[in-house]
Amino acid sequence: MNAQELENLRKKIDTLDENILKLLNQRAKIAFKVGALKSKNNLSFWDPKREQEIFNRIEKLNTGPLPNQALFSIFHEIITATRELQHPTKVAFLGPETTFSHMAAIKHFGKTALFYPLPTIKDVFWEVEKGQYDYGVVPVENSIEGTVAYTLDLFMQSELKVCGEIYLKINHYLASLTHKKENIEKIYAHPQAVAQCRNWLSHHFPKIAVEEVRSTALAAQKAKDDPKSAAITTKLAIEKYGLNVLEKYIEDFAHNTTRFWIIGQTSLHPTGQDITSLIFAIPDKPGALYQALKPFAERQINLTKLESRPMKSLPWHYLFFVNLDGHCSESPVKDALNELKKICAHLKILGSYPKAYERK
Repeated sequence: MNAQELENLRKKIDTLDENILKLLNQRAKIAFKVGALKSKNNLSFWDPKREQEIFNRIEKLNTGPLPNQALFSIFHEIITATRELQHPTKVAFLGPETTFSHMAAIKHFGKTALFYPLPTIKDVFWEVEKGQYDYGVVPVENSIEGTVAYTLDLFMQSELKVCGEIYLKINHYLASLTHKKENIEKIYAHPQAVAQCRNWLSHHFPKIAVEEVRSTALAAQKAKDDPKSAAITTKLAIEKYGLNVLEKYIEDFAHNTTRFWIIGQTSLHPTGQDITSLIFAIPDKPGALYQALKPFAERQINLTKLESRPMKSLPWHYLFFVNLDGHCSESPVKDALNELKKICAHLKILGSYPKAYERK
């Protein structure tokens, strides 16, 4: 390929970019009008069903070479950016900034939403319930550590709904002001990060002291202030604090993933690819759990999670947490839940919401 041929191809790309820019702004103007109609009719600005229809249509139209995952990322950012033109979305998350919860919130709501770090999961629930923020993002489950029990417990005290789920791959980075690993005399890390990178640390830095701190963000901040130290932290924190990446993907388990819930006050319409989460309690008698699960088995409803949780108010009695495929307003899930109500001592539907892209 000669220089002139390369220049000609680049000019074609420039022309296409100009056309894409014009079309994006045309789309944004139409989306702005849609937002005005939603506001006038008191409709939610976030419409997962409509978004799912767009993604499904794009996948059907795609003839390559771009893979569907890449197109999903592109159109997801377009949709979130134009949604912000309709109505700025205020999202609370378990802080501080640059943590995995922050990254999960950005992944779902896009970079243009308004993000607010809060000190505890309980604060996220409380402030969203008061209407200070549109949505909250809280961790609910890790593929290695298991369920975040506190999040489930808070639902027993809250009327908020689960509005969505986010899957975030947990990648740990070793970062520092220095470019040389031999200059490191101390490593700052959150206790959970230490636990998830223990084998790597013992192999590569067996004699280096590890000081535990309350967040991955604080670890990065301390490493910035101490040139002879490093931090186990996130990519977002590295960018914010101007650190150098010494090693990436240092976690002991390559498939370490955390599932987050989006919580809010909205009940969502079916999208065709939904999950329902619920909590129920049953009488203390033989066969009670079997009877509670029977309505789902008889209707071929797939239960993707079943876990018991102790009742705080009644020792040695348990609540059961369930995830299942389907929407609570549609048969056969609706029929099964109606039958379950007759059997259970307590039943609370936490929400029906769209499956994350990774699960489709």
